[in-house]
Amino acid sequence: MEVIRKILSFNAGRDPERLQLKYRLMRASAFAFMRGSCHLFYEHLPRGNLFKTAPLTWSCGDLHLENFGSYKGDNRLVYFDINDFDESALAPASWDLLRVLTSVHIGAADLGISNSDGGALCSVFLKAYSTSLAQGKAYWVQRETAQGLVRDLLDGLDRRRRPAFLDTRSVVVGKKRQLRVDGKKALPASELQRSRVNAFMGEFASTQADSDFFQVLDVARRIAGTGSLGVERYVILVRGKGHPDGNYLLDLKQALPSSLTPHLKTAQPEWQTQAHRIVATQYGMQAVPMAFLHPVRMDGEPYVLRGLQPSEDRVSWNQRRQNMADWTMLLQTLGRVLAWAQLRSAGREGSAIADELMDFGSDPDWNAHLLSASQDCAQRLREDAAAFNQAYDAGALDPAR
Repeated sequence: MEVIRKILSFNAGRDPERLQLKYRLMRASAFAFMRGSCHLFYEHLPRGNLFKTAPLTWSCGDLHLENFGSYKGDNRLVYFDINDFDESALAPASWDLLRVLTSVHIGAADLGISNSDGGALCSVFLKAYSTSLAQGKAYWVQRETAQGLVRDLLDGLDRRRRPAFLDTRSVVVGKKRQLRVDGKKALPASELQRSRVNAFMGEFASTQADSDFFQVLDVARRIAGTGSLGVERYVILVRGKGHPDGNYLLDLKQALPSSLTPHLKTAQPEWQTQAHRIVATQYGMQAVPMAFLHPVRMDGEPYVLRGLQPSEDRVSWNQRRQNMADWTMLLQTLGRVLAWAQLRSAGREGSAIADELMDFGSDPDWNAHLLSASQDCAQRLREDAAAFNQAYDAGALDPAR
């Protein structure tokens, strides 16, 4: 089956243990399948000028409902923004729009929300996006004015104290911490992997003003996300501001080429590494970058180093207790956040200037086409998910085979 062949080919060479976790997650729902198969999505972009000639913007590439979330910036303040840039690229503005609207259709169906209500939520998102883009001013989400699910995320992160958070990911032995390796958020690292990470962090620390801050206490393989599961990734416990409650958790993740690349007709900047692409896009699109964000190399290969971002800080699209008013408020916020991110990065490295984006936001003619195309994409995705489920149940996706 072609869908399964492409999935197996794309994921070849990944860590088998975490790859099996990825496939298991993708089997759970159509939305989870969408999260884990970004590479398939762009193979079936709709035809039409909207997806070829829309203004070029810096794009998340893998934009869906759960790639928005809260985080602490490098100024230690709390923000809500797009928070995943692994697939980022210079692409038509319509591509991010299409993917996030498709995710609304898929996510709504998984929650039992009717097709009509799902379509209404898409319209809410698109109206908020278009209006904010047309205004031409990039703002950001503030905790004091945020509402609903977004306010809950920001409040939760603002109230979270380091010792309590560390206790969820580590245990104190004597006067020092070590990572909690539970098979859910972390897996043990081999001696070779520990040695590699320790050597890298030693070199990195030597370039920092406070080298003692980055003294490594423990290393584990990190389990997080869906699409990137199986990619080499580590959680690193470092000394930080002192033992045991001043310790910090860092995330070190291998940087691979964007899965959009084969489908892009526009020349991309010549990045030093894939990690530089990811970090540069994140700096350009976010209001404030995440703490400790750096493009780095380990044994010559590109990685992104940053403060660990817990999965619970992301928007969760599985909260059945929420109602349409909650989802409407959320989709309005997400639409504005995307528009602001595109405006913030306007005019950089080939992206359209703000005036072009404002004209695009003011033009209502493309909205209906985009809404219709997102429904078609959602139907195609459901068919691919059903084929995947059948193959998974038959054992065809066992990495050990």
